[in-house]
Amino acid sequence: MIFALKTIFRYLKSYGLIVGLCLILLLGQAVSDLSLPNLMSDIVNVGIQQGGIEETAPQAISKNGLDLLSYFMTDTDRTAILSDYKLIEPNTSEAKDNIDAYPLLDTQAVYVLTATDKTSVSATGDIYCRAVYAFMLYMQDYAAAQSASSDNTSSYDMSTNSIDINLDQLYQIIPYLNYMPPSAFQGSIDKAAAADSMFTKQVGIAFTGVFYKELGVNTSKIQSAYIMQKGIVMVLVTLAGAAASIGVGFFSARVAAGVAKRMRHDLFQRVESFSNHEFDKFSTASLITRSTNDVTQVQMLINMGIRMMCYAPIVGIGGVIMAVRKSVSLSWIIAAAVLLLIGVITVVFSIAMPKFKIIQKLIDRLNLVTRESLSGMMVIRAFGNQKHEEARFEKANRDLTDTNLFVNRIMVFMMPFMMLLMNGVTLLIVWIGGHQIAESAMQVGDMMAFMQYAMQIIFSFLMIAVMFIMVPRASVSASRIGEVLATQPSILDPEKPQSFPEHMKGRISFSDVSFRFPNAESDVLEHITFTAEPGQTTAFIGSTGSGKSTLVNLIPRFYDVTKGSIEIDGIDIRNVKQNTLREVIGYIPQKAVLFSGSIDSNIRYGKEDASEEEIRYAAKTAQAEEFIESSDEKYEQPIAQGGANISGGQKQRLSIARALAKKAPIYIFDDSFSALDFKTDAALRQALKTDTSNATVLIVAQRVSTIMDADKIIVLDDGEIVGIGTHRQLIEDCSVYREIAESQLSKEELA
Repeated sequence: MIFALKTIFRYLKSYGLIVGLCLILLLGQAVSDLSLPNLMSDIVNVGIQQGGIEETAPQAISKNGLDLLSYFMTDTDRTAILSDYKLIEPNTSEAKDNIDAYPLLDTQAVYVLTATDKTSVSATGDIYCRAVYAFMLYMQDYAAAQSASSDNTSSYDMSTNSIDINLDQLYQIIPYLNYMPPSAFQGSIDKAAAADSMFTKQVGIAFTGVFYKELGVNTSKIQSAYIMQKGIVMVLVTLAGAAASIGVGFFSARVAAGVAKRMRHDLFQRVESFSNHEFDKFSTASLITRSTNDVTQVQMLINMGIRMMCYAPIVGIGGVIMAVRKSVSLSWIIAAAVLLLIGVITVVFSIAMPKFKIIQKLIDRLNLVTRESLSGMMVIRAFGNQKHEEARFEKANRDLTDTNLFVNRIMVFMMPFMMLLMNGVTLLIVWIGGHQIAESAMQVGDMMAFMQYAMQIIFSFLMIAVMFIMVPRASVSASRIGEVLATQPSILDPEKPQSFPEHMKGRISFSDVSFRFPNAESDVLEHITFTAEPGQTTAFIGSTGSGKSTLVNLIPRFYDVTKGSIEIDGIDIRNVKQNTLREVIGYIPQKAVLFSGSIDSNIRYGKEDASEEEIRYAAKTAQAEEFIESSDEKYEQPIAQGGANISGGQKQRLSIARALAKKAPIYIFDDSFSALDFKTDAALRQALKTDTSNATVLIVAQRVSTIMDADKIIVLDDGEIVGIGTHRQLIEDCSVYREIAESQLSKEELA
């Protein structure tokens, strides 16, 4: 996995700034998502339950109200609170300035808060709330002692933070309180000082609303303004989070697509540099899978990983902190849910992970079977083996399907489990939180926010779990990609390359060349020594498996010699760049290969800047002009993939025309006349004499008639040269050649 991650991070380096920007946006999105439950809690707790009043110290209170509460304060608290409030009498200039805000000033004196320091205001609020609560306790005790209903004075509902109170009746008892000793209130004051500050705050704010109504303040407007303000903030935070999410999605998609593009490019570039030895190591089907499916897996990991791997931990950790701030006593519910989730994820992970590597190999297998079936369709039909191939495909398809279904069955268990877990957590929070609300240990909004944070935490762990599932699967794909990228071609360009002379002749010399395939036990070519002269045709013939094609494939360095050397114009081909070497060779492979496009594009493949005259001349020399001109599209006639829409002989002639268009000093015909009839073969060889009169021509052939007129014929048998000479000389001196000739030619042709 470490190797796979190194491969991925190597490609991510160039996108460091964009990834950094994504992290900043993700942080903003996480902060936005974590802020919303808090804002919702404020709307419920303050906006709805507290009527929009959030300050513990009222901005103003009637003189009667503060006089009443002062009986339930200590001397120190009374002095402190009076120092923070200023008494404004009716019919004064100050009263006129504040009468719009507090209409009661028209008839009664009002205390207005003058303190501005936050610490001082907070201390004043604490004094006020304790006094209010002490008053409530005193009145409850008084009502119980008098066996009278407290409804005559006040009623407070702790679950809704609402209060029903008749201030006029309460003010009537002030004269009686004057005659009571301070010790009569001390018990209530002490109880209030020992009470939970959150509860005293709730009672105090509830009384503030009553005092505001007495002052003539529009409390409905305060509530609406608060809810509207918080609502606007929620909308803005939501929009900011959405913008951050969209930005992260956009940039992460660009990074993932960019990495995938570079990976595919590097894979294709590396595969292009492979020699036949590397192609023997990686099957074509596997290389296709690695360039497509495996790259897609890595792309998905990067796209999802940037968003999930960074976002989930931030939300998870932030959610835990925010939830604990809301209620420490409920935190064990989240801890239990997370532990249960981790346990289930671990079980699922251990079962599903081994299957991901198998899936990629099964995709390789399916691609291999499909490719073989499609490319060999005519052979399959000729032998009537459609059922056999269908069975092969069905097995590969079924194996892949069953493995995918197994993994999906395991993974599909996660969603219902998550729903059960979330609903269970919600019920548990409501049940326990409801009891705490009834005991005034928690507010409704805090419980609702705690539920949302619990959901965010569980979802963040689920996202982490998804990433733990995606990472191993993508790491398998990244490892497979890395294997290709880490494979160094066995045939490399020299560090200090030589160049061919400007006017090169194309003289080819084999000096004691031997060759052995990688991991083979013996040489397939041994002690090959000969020279192919410019202006001459050198032909190779021998029985099947004698090494003819292998020999000519050494010249363009499709393989490198094991021993000895090959020189062109006195320069060892291993001292020349591969591109430079292949530019001077017109190569016609044993199996004619054409590309999708047109006839013109296929011939021009040998020389992109070839003129129309050069294209037509090459086609004429290759004996392809007749069938090209007979079609309506002529040189624009479309060629299907692999040349499937033309005959084998036409493909060979177009392959020859493609090589001739290069006007190279060296031509290699690797059994390139096998699909031609004798008439076309003879005409083509006659045309080649003129067109390649100054070039070095090497021909591999199975038919003696194709090479009879060659200047030099080299006979191979079991990887060794058993004869060199002209047709006439070899008939007399080489038994192997004579046997081949006698099997193909009549006595008259041999004579």
